[in-house]
Amino acid sequence: MEWKESHLDLILVPTGFILMMCYHLGLWYKVRTQPFTTIIGINTSGRRLWVSSIIKDIDKKNILAVQTLRNAIMGSTLMATTSILISCGLAAILSSTYSIKKPLNDSVFGAHGEFMLSLKYVSILTIFLFSFLCHSLSIRFINQVNVLINTPQEPMSPVTPKYLSELFEKGCILNTVGNRLFYTAVPLLLWIFGPVLVFLCYLSLLPLLYNLDFVSCNAHNKNNTTKVEANKGIVVGSENFV
Repeated sequence: MEWKESHLDLILVPTGFILMMCYHLGLWYKVRTQPFTTIIGINTSGRRLWVSSIIKDIDKKNILAVQTLRNAIMGSTLMATTSILISCGLAAILSSTYSIKKPLNDSVFGAHGEFMLSLKYVSILTIFLFSFLCHSLSIRFINQVNVLINTPQEPMSPVTPKYLSELFEKGCILNTVGNRLFYTAVPLLLWIFGPVLVFLCYLSLLPLLYNLDFVSCNAHNKNNTTKVEANKGIVVGSENFV
C-alpha cells in the first residue's frame, strides 16, 4: 500500500529533476565548446571587454563602473534575500507542531506520510540554502571588484585587468549558479501539492530556459557573416592602400 501511494513521487519528481540536470549539463558543454551559441558565453566575453574598457579610461568611467557593479550586487542581494526568506519559512513549518498534511490528504496525489512530507521540505530547504550561499559568494566577489577597479594601475601592481576580469567572472558565475538552483527549487515547492505538478512545471520550464539560454541559429550565422565581411573589408582596404 505504501508503494502504491508513493510511486508517483518516486517516478515523476526524480524524472523531472534529472531532465533539468541533463539540460544544464548540455548547456555547460555548449558553453565550453561553442560559447557564442549561448547567452552565457556571449555575456562572458562582453564582461571581459567591459572590464578592459573601463580600466583603460577609468578617470572618466569610474562612476559608471561603480554604478554597474552596484546594480549587479543589488540583483544578487535580492535573490539571496528571497532564498533565505523562503528557507526560514520552510524551517518554521518543519519546526511547527501543526500538521500541514491534514488539509491536503484528500486533494493531491502521492504519498502523505510523515517521512515523505519531511523529505519534501528538507529537499526544498537544501536547494534554497545552496542558492543563498552562491548569491552570498557572488556579492563577495563583485564587492572586491567594486573596490579594486578604481586602484591605480602601476607597472608592478598585482591588480591587473586579467585579475579583475577573473574576479568579476567568478561573481557572475556564482550568481548564475544561484539563479539556476533557485529555478530548480521553485517547481519543487509544488511537490507539497503532489508530484504531478512538479513534473509538469519542469517540462514547461525546459523550453523556456532553452529560449533564454541559446542564441538562434539565424542570428549566430548573421553575426559570423558580418564578422567575415568586416574582415574582408579590412583586407581589401589594406591592399588598396598598398
